[in-house]
Amino acid sequence: MSSTKPRTTRSRRLRKKLYLDEFAVYGFEFSCDLGCENEESLDNFMDELIDFIEAQHLCLGGGGDEKSFSAFVCSDERYGSATQENIQNTHDWLTKHQLVSNVKMGDLVDANHC
Repeated sequence: MSSTKPRTTRSRRLRKKLYLDEFAVYGFEFSCDLGCENEESLDNFMDELIDFIEAQHLCLGGGGDEKSFSAFVCSDERYGSATQENIQNTHDWLTKHQLVSNVKMGDLVDANHC
């Protein structure tokens, strides 16, 4: 007797509503250490990071302080997804920034069902 569940067939409308299959949205997470001296330098870093992320048509949610920061990044389009290229671009931007060290990037994951 098999312990696997039979695959449930869902309508296109329901798959879309539940962000499943062809409507799945993918994003990635990252973390890094920061060398900000004060809150003002953290604010400047955050402004630069947000400008970079928004220029790629992405959005992020996360937080941190003057010493560390972590976030989840996904597309700013309703059914859009982040890509491997977005991960690489974000990694490159972070590693080139003078205040950032110890960058750790995650893989693409389903943003709604992880």
